[in-house]
Amino acid sequence: MELNTQNQEELNHFQKLSSTWWDENGPFRILHEITPLRMAFIKDNLEISFGRTNKGAKPLKGLRILDVGCGGGILCEPLARLGATVVGIDPVEENIEVAQSHAEQMGLSIDYQACAIENLPKEIPSFDIVIASEIIEHVDQPYAFVKCCANRLKKKGGLVVTTFNKTLKSYLLGIIAAEYVLGWAPQGTHSWNKFIKPEDLSCELSQLGLKDQDISGLCFNPLSQEWQLSSSHDVNYFLWAFRHK
Repeated sequence: MELNTQNQEELNHFQKLSSTWWDENGPFRILHEITPLRMAFIKDNLEISFGRTNKGAKPLKGLRILDVGCGGGILCEPLARLGATVVGIDPVEENIEVAQSHAEQMGLSIDYQACAIENLPKEIPSFDIVIASEIIEHVDQPYAFVKCCANRLKKKGGLVVTTFNKTLKSYLLGIIAAEYVLGWAPQGTHSWNKFIKPEDLSCELSQLGLKDQDISGLCFNPLSQEWQLSSSHDVNYFLWAFRHK
């Protein structure tokens, strides 16, 4: 039986929002706001794991990066601007159409494909880095999904997962407050049952050979009205997992 990590209800939800990816005041406003932090986390860890010290205009030049569940390309574009060869995949065709159109407008060369990770053509070369940002909580069979992501890495490669912890605090802040009180995300975007504890995800990645790991929390500072990286993983967290061979 062929693997299928796609959830049709989730796909329908994001299909309805596909035209709003690049509206910085729209449903994906928070993704736009946290993207500089996502980029900083990725850059810091790849510099350490790959031993790269290039601080020039194209510090990611020579790296192949796969963004799984790329949506409209919010994360793909800054990666491409920094010199990476970027492939973005998403099973929602409307998302890919938006991503392609915006990249063309920005003069960026990004390979976008409308498919799930398990359907990515096998002939596509492996990647130095695979990113699954804000996507694992929207798929079925999350650990099978993670394994598919890891299988697309080169022997020496890093996997980035950003998602929600499964705590009472994440339910209260990540769903009740964010979706129903503050309106940071459309109602019904997240299901607490699909959230994953970082220790569980860490263990799964270790079993896949990705044992060199780094984790950071993400929190909102109400005084500065800004998002920032944090030592607390109670709500959101970023996880880097790397294998050396």
